[in-house]
Amino acid sequence: MKFEKFFKGGLAVAMAASLAACGSSSSTSSSTAAASDTAAAESASAATAATSSKPFVLGGSGPITGDAAVYGLAVMHGAQIAVDEINAAGGKVSFDFHFEDDQADGEQAVSAYNTLVDDGMQVSLLTTTSGAGQSVAPLYKEDNIFAITPSGSSTAIVYQDATNEANPYGNVFQMCFTDPNQGRASADYIAEHSDLGTKIAVIYRNDDNYSNGLYTKFMEEAEAKGLSIVYQGAFQEGTTDFSVYIQGAQSAGADLVFLPIYYQPASQILSAASNAGYAPTFFGCDGMDGILTLEGFDTSLAEGLYMLTPFSADASDEKTQSFVTKYKEAYGDTPNQFAADAYDSVYAIAQALEASDVTADSSTDDITAALIAQFTSMTFDGITGTGVTWSADGTVSKDPKAVVIKDGAYVSAE
Repeated sequence: MKFEKFFKGGLAVAMAASLAACGSSSSTSSSTAAASDTAAAESASAATAATSSKPFVLGGSGPITGDAAVYGLAVMHGAQIAVDEINAAGGKVSFDFHFEDDQADGEQAVSAYNTLVDDGMQVSLLTTTSGAGQSVAPLYKEDNIFAITPSGSSTAIVYQDATNEANPYGNVFQMCFTDPNQGRASADYIAEHSDLGTKIAVIYRNDDNYSNGLYTKFMEEAEAKGLSIVYQGAFQEGTTDFSVYIQGAQSAGADLVFLPIYYQPASQILSAASNAGYAPTFFGCDGMDGILTLEGFDTSLAEGLYMLTPFSADASDEKTQSFVTKYKEAYGDTPNQFAADAYDSVYAIAQALEASDVTADSSTDDITAALIAQFTSMTFDGITGTGVTWSADGTVSKDPKAVVIKDGAYVSAE
């Protein structure tokens, strides 16, 4: 079984990029760096024991070590809180949660997948990052295990033909917006809020699936909306000097800079802009979430930065505030949208299982069929959206929220 999985995984990795964007007996492949997280995860054991039913084995993977650990840890932590709450409720559904470290790498994701299958995984949170998800989505399809990714936004996670958005896997779903939807929504928001800026520069990474997906759809929608794009700058992995891009945007008179990129290069762009005395409105997407916790970054440079996200930690509703409070108490930090999407993913799975007639003793095929039937017909209310629905292709429909950084914190822009 292991050799067969390894062989299939090798083929899958060769076909996919390694990185794109953006429990009760939890296991991780991290070392001492994540030991405290593993210890916290084990607190769910008692809650599981309190339930009257056999738990479903819930798997997932993400980077909990390495450069992208902020994303994987957020997903693991957010999911853990949901698992703890559901298990403590003692209802029909409970979970035995296993989360593996894939370091946001396709090959490591396949290894994590094999471990999770050996652990008896029946349903999954797939992966945290898109590149890793692209590597294992074919394996989930072949083994017919239902998966919903909290944060893998590439269309290649749900479609076997991502270029044409065709031939969906059918058993792989997303809680987050797809890259094209984020790109379109960003252009729409900017068009509706001309006070943010009317001359737009775009700086993106052209060798990254996440950034390219956002850029392409943003440009299409920008043209349709009549937005004025005065500068475009493309960089590649490993770029550290962004002064030429800032000079280009500044010289073109751009008063808004759209950054469909992850927060690490964005932090360098913000530093370069500050050094040049250039202060346009900066606007990003979900990959920007995490910039306030980047070690060594002067967060004052991100003041006034806008981004589209499904979650705002300062929302006043009871569900959000309960989650934020528990997250801060457990992990000493404010949850980001990755944590919130993971929390909602677990609750959506629980809702679907509650409404079905399957149990943890049912076959994987029956569990997957039941979850697909529920997800394509139910409506879900969570902390990242209300009235949330899914199409048969696995993509989600929910409204984005705009947030802006003020006084070193994310606050609603509405």
